[in-house]
Amino acid sequence: MDNELITALEGRIEALLASYASLKNDNLRLSEENAKLRSDRDAVRSRVDGLLKKLENL
Repeated sequence: MDNELITALEGRIEALLASYASLKNDNLRLSEENAKLRSDRDAVRSRVDGLLKKLENL
């Protein structure tokens, strides 16, 4: 009985570690994607600001 409990616990720990690794990878990927999107947003914002200044000077 004790051996069965230990085996079940080992399985649950292995599943937990696999989930942790997967979530860690997802977090890294999403952080990189977020940084790219922020950079893209800043570039668009800069272009819009430039266009607005040109329009103001007309």
